[in-house]
Amino acid sequence: MESAEAASADATIAIAVLSYNRVHLLRQCIENVLLRTSEATTEIVIWDNGSTDGTREYLATITDPRIDVVLSEENVGFNGYPRAFARTTSPLMIQLDDDVTDAPQDWDRTLRDAFLAVPWLGFLAADLVDDYNDLTSRYRHHIRPHEYTEQVENGVRLLIGPSGSYCAMTSRALNEEIGGFKERDGEIFWLEDTAYVQQIEAAGRRAATYADLVVHHTGGAYYASVPEAKAEFWDNYWAEHRRREAIKRALYRVPFVARLNARRNWFVPPEKVSSAPQS
Repeated sequence: MESAEAASADATIAIAVLSYNRVHLLRQCIENVLLRTSEATTEIVIWDNGSTDGTREYLATITDPRIDVVLSEENVGFNGYPRAFARTTSPLMIQLDDDVTDAPQDWDRTLRDAFLAVPWLGFLAADLVDDYNDLTSRYRHHIRPHEYTEQVENGVRLLIGPSGSYCAMTSRALNEEIGGFKERDGEIFWLEDTAYVQQIEAAGRRAATYADLVVHHTGGAYYASVPEAKAEFWDNYWAEHRRREAIKRALYRVPFVARLNARRNWFVPPEKVSSAPQS
């Protein structure tokens, strides 16, 4: 396997953006994020999942030669990632949410240099602006900040803890080794970043957040309407979460279970469970 550290310091980058009926956010993503990328980014695929809100008309005005617009006739959701990256060849790949609406100039090169500096990295996400209206940021800064531990590797300040794919880099070599981004028949929304991190960890790599690159993520119902498929996913997620919590609370009422669980770490105690953000 070609490791991430084997990629050259000037390795090029491909970015994939999936979009669906959020033209007001996509416009900011393109103008304030994609058009601020450096010469390191040579390929950008914007995969539109059948939008009907003016997204396609807006995309028709884009003139950057690096941008490849794909107009899907149906909403394939996260299945668009493997299809989008299949249109590219760059050795480094970035997943970028269309609701990331601000980033510093040359942010892609900043992320690349950090990723290549740490040999064991397989997935590196940007950190987030503290925006309480954005659910992902709220979890990062207000609900689960205790889950992050700062660690400096080769001069790169990392946050070890949950990492999301809103703005995250991986290498094509690692991606191909673990079988690529997976498609799921009959599904368009799932926790694909969690699944990908589990795959890279099984391959001996780790995920982290880069503390010195901060982008603005504007997800959730405050900024845009939530698609039906995503809302249905989270309804089911929280129903299952409540069921599991009820079981844990029942177990903790049994004498000695709490003490044994603390010693053997069977499961996370109910009062310490952190839930995934609905971004």
